[in-house]
Amino acid sequence: MTKSKVPEVVLGFWVIKILATTLGETAGDELSMSLNLGYAVSSFIFIAIFLVAVAAQIRAKAFHPFLYWIVIVATTTAGTTMADFADRSLGIGYPGGTILLFALLMASLATWYRVAGSISVDTVSTPRIEMFYWVSILFSQTLGTALGDWMADSGPGYEGGALVFSAALAVIVALYYFTHLSRTELFWAAFILTRPLGATVGDFLDKPVADGGLAVSRLYASLLIAAVMIVCILVFPQRAGRHPGSASS
Repeated sequence: MTKSKVPEVVLGFWVIKILATTLGETAGDELSMSLNLGYAVSSFIFIAIFLVAVAAQIRAKAFHPFLYWIVIVATTTAGTTMADFADRSLGIGYPGGTILLFALLMASLATWYRVAGSISVDTVSTPRIEMFYWVSILFSQTLGTALGDWMADSGPGYEGGALVFSAALAVIVALYYFTHLSRTELFWAAFILTRPLGATVGDFLDKPVADGGLAVSRLYASLLIAAVMIVCILVFPQRAGRHPGSASS
């Protein structure tokens, strides 16, 4: 049987995922804002990095933890600048950007389901399915960024937004343990919501004090988060294995 190319979804997975999304926010803002490259140019740079990384991931014959998480970070950084470009540069605002990105995510998942008969990560073991997986993840990370920015700028602020998304994730955890709802659907809901949680935490770290942040250097924050993430990858078990949902979900 062909082995899975994605890691087992356990507690360590979600800890590293949240760190990766936070890193994506601070690193993406470092390029587009601190270095003044703008959202469009930064998006092209991060998309190029994503394409190189995901090509290496798809060509790999087995699961490699660092390669997998490099691709995840590439999707979060690209998602940060792409969402900012949609929300701000296209002039459609947070609601418009969120709706557009949600539609793109649903379209990618629907196409995946139509072709494979499932959107469960249990099935990610062939190059074709892996392409659907990574496109869906890229759109989910971009959507999550738009949601996080919308929430933070609509009143609750960065801390309040982080609490809202943490509470939403707690609800999903409860649904996982106490209901029989589709594990595949709960996985994707949690995967999407960890992104705005990371986005609000990242903004809280690097935004000016006057705007409700801590004004930590985006570069230093990114390096620190990357270091913690590397330690977690080494400490938490990283192996391909059983995932939420089944091929028939």
